[in-house]
Amino acid sequence: MELVTKKRLHVVSGRANPLLAEAIASGLGITLGDPNIAEFSNGELHCRYGESIRGSDVFIVQSHTAYGTSSINDSIVEHLIMVDAARRASAKRITAVCPFFGYARQDRKAEGREPITAKMMANMFRAAGASRMVAVDLHSGQIQGFFDGPWDHLTAMPVLIDHLRSLGDDLVIVSPDAGRVKVAERYANQLGADLAIVHKRRVKGLKNGVEAKDVVGEVEGRLCVLIDDMIDTGGTIVAAAEQLIEKGASSVVAATTHGVFSGPAVDRIKNSMIEKVVLTDTLPLPPEKQLPKFEVVSVAPIIAAAIDAVFEDTSVSDIFGGRNLA
Repeated sequence: MELVTKKRLHVVSGRANPLLAEAIASGLGITLGDPNIAEFSNGELHCRYGESIRGSDVFIVQSHTAYGTSSINDSIVEHLIMVDAARRASAKRITAVCPFFGYARQDRKAEGREPITAKMMANMFRAAGASRMVAVDLHSGQIQGFFDGPWDHLTAMPVLIDHLRSLGDDLVIVSPDAGRVKVAERYANQLGADLAIVHKRRVKGLKNGVEAKDVVGEVEGRLCVLIDDMIDTGGTIVAAAEQLIEKGASSVVAATTHGVFSGPAVDRIKNSMIEKVVLTDTLPLPPEKQLPKFEVVSVAPIIAAAIDAVFEDTSVSDIFGGRNLA
């Protein structure tokens, strides 16, 4: 007996960022599958796929973030449950697509008696049944090595650069701290712009305490673009913008992949020197966090292209010309 195997693509989404998942499915020319996620009265989650996924190549999309009354931890558990359900439904290959990967900042022990939670996250997804991971702009690229299997690390740089080109030719790309210099340099090279660095130090023992110190580079009279992978409480980016204005910058724009905007972030940015913030839709932006300063661009085309490449067994890095690995 000889059988000709047929490849079947199945994309489903959790509840954290459904608009992005729908845009991804639209880019692939398919309809999202239904995982039928429900909650029991005590808050426990249940998942049952609405159709057979036996032998399918299943991609499960979920941003790790709070949504509605649910926390970021709820969205992670929901993601894991969907992966486990797909494994038990005999999916051929399961890819966990994390536009925003939770706990990515806990990638090492900065002090004694701390966990490396990003590693634990990777272990959990592997144990649940994920055979592959996809994420956008990880806080630390080495997290890819925490997962015992392939990990496709995507970058939002192409869509952000396309938007930043409209700002003009005389730009200065600014790294808000020393740790982001390589990323800022890649943006500067792509835009043909100059590079500057805001030197800062963190206040020891304070989780979100940041003190900006000085600016390295020529910014006087220039439009400065601050580049970071995420904006959380806004302390880093707002302090950096103040330093740039003090050094004579004509205006400051911020560009980020992940708009986390925790705690005082929205108020800080609203009252800051930052003219506008360009961000992507890896995380949902609820009405209470929306500002006229915010301009959102979509990473759906990039994620859709990556899913298509994985499904067709072609190169993901070719989508970015290899620059996602730089």
